[in-house]
Amino acid sequence: MATNRAAGEAQTDLDEPTPDRGEIFGLLSNQRRRYAIHYCKREDGPVELGDLAEHVAAWELEKEIAELTAAERKRVYTSLQQSHLPTLERAGMVVFDDRTIELTEEAAELDVYLDIVPGDSVPWGVYYLGLSVIASIVMGGLWLEVVPTGTIPALGWTTLVVGLFAASSIVHVVQNRRMRLGEVERPP
Repeated sequence: MATNRAAGEAQTDLDEPTPDRGEIFGLLSNQRRRYAIHYCKREDGPVELGDLAEHVAAWELEKEIAELTAAERKRVYTSLQQSHLPTLERAGMVVFDDRTIELTEEAAELDVYLDIVPGDSVPWGVYYLGLSVIASIVMGGLWLEVVPTGTIPALGWTTLVVGLFAASSIVHVVQNRRMRLGEVERPP
């Protein structure tokens, strides 16, 4: 009998639909839900609803927790409890049990959808395309012997191009880590 129950449980898990891309963007379109996910990721374990509400309220109002009023805390607490956490739970991103919230494994997949590009920045895809064009011009110039190799040998030009890609990749990785939910004190 236990075998059937285990098989039935496994079947139920397989039948649960995973959120599609549009649903995930819908989840992440709300700042309060992003803040809730950020706090849970940062704490790396179950969190209390009261602590979550305090931090979310402080971030939203750009205040220190000690400066929050009871009304500000309660407004966020109620909103999280009645709307946002049940929405995240239905999507399979959190387990919300009474007053405790814990992220699920599915929440780790949200990072893919949070490639945040600041308003004054060039998207990384465009940047790498431009870098590839420059590298192609340099390499084509070397093949056609148009690029001078007297002062800088061909290996030096190649090293320069590879170095540009390596440095760009390092900057890209560092910037993406800073923009991930749960990685820094204040949410991006």
